Amino acid sequence: MQELEQLREALSELDVALLEMVARRQQIVANIGRVKSAAGRGTRDYAREKDVLQLARRTAARLNLDEEVGADIFRLLIRASLAAQEQDKVASFGSGGGQRALVIGGAGQMGQWFVRFLASQGYQVEVCDPAGGLPGHISYSGLDDALLDQDLIVVSAPIATTAKILSALARRRPSGVIFDICSLKGPLLDGLRELQEAGCQVASVHPMFGPDTELLSGRNLVLVDLGMEQATATVRALFDSTMVDQVSMSLEAHDKAMAYVLGLSHAINIAFFNALVESGEDAVSLAKLSSSTFDAQLDVASRVSQENPYLYFEVQSLNSHTPRALIALLNAVTRLASRVLDQDERGFVELMEQGKRFLTGRPGNRL
Repeated sequence: MQELEQLREALSELDVALLEMVARRQQIVANIGRVKSAAGRGTRDYAREKDVLQLARRTAARLNLDEEVGADIFRLLIRASLAAQEQDKVASFGSGGGQRALVIGGAGQMGQWFVRFLASQGYQVEVCDPAGGLPGHISYSGLDDALLDQDLIVVSAPIATTAKILSALARRRPSGVIFDICSLKGPLLDGLRELQEAGCQVASVHPMFGPDTELLSGRNLVLVDLGMEQATATVRALFDSTMVDQVSMSLEAHDKAMAYVLGLSHAINIAFFNALVESGEDAVSLAKLSSSTFDAQLDVASRVSQENPYLYFEVQSLNSHTPRALIALLNAVTRLASRVLDQDERGFVELMEQGKRFLTGRPGNRL
């Protein structure tokens, strides 16, 4: 037991030393970020990342460690470094100094993300939310309590609620730039038009990431074209200092794409875990026997099961393009079942080959 305790003490000392070295590495990374920023260079350097990962694999192999373990450790370090550099850049290039922003729904998860994001750019952020305010921020329990004289107004609320808020804002005619962050835009069309007709500066965006996102590299931000160039430019500028990919598209094209990007992917996972529920099998027992494919699917389905069911229902039910996506899913399952039940090997292989051709060239996660 004495020898065990000595080994554990030595391990703890090594763990502390590892974290101290990581901290020193992060300090060097921060200095590199400031040098790149001063030189006008981008935050991310893919060639350098490749060199770092190759070095990690070579070093791991030389030390008789699993190469992918070495690469995974450095992927984590790279992500942490990029997140720190991005946050520094956002703060240094932030255009919100001396300006005020109001986040309607700021007590919600995405609302809090925007509160933090805007505050990092120098905005004085205020919150309007019947659920309560946030420490350190001026708060209002309802729109009637707010003067709506802020430079920027962000609407972060459920889709149906956002539609009502937009109409209420149109009646008040705020002078600041207004934008929503909803997953669907069709249900907001009347409110968006009312704001435009009232002479308001309005934009509409869809952040394709969740409230736990710290690094925007590899993430997408959709800017829906409402024909309001100045308002859209203001919102675009908020993200110009980040590494998010900004994608512009029409309102109709956005909702059509979301029927598959969100609606179809949600439906598949909901159907997957409900099929397991109806199977009568025990989740714990299945997990003990699972394959890598089942593990991956179960992990995604588990995360979906923890999401807000009311939001997911809105995404399905309020999108006019959802029926086409769900019918496509039903047809696909029917075709698969018929190939299996009919012992049609050629037809089954062709389904797999079609998928391979469709997915060839799909960009992967570079970290």
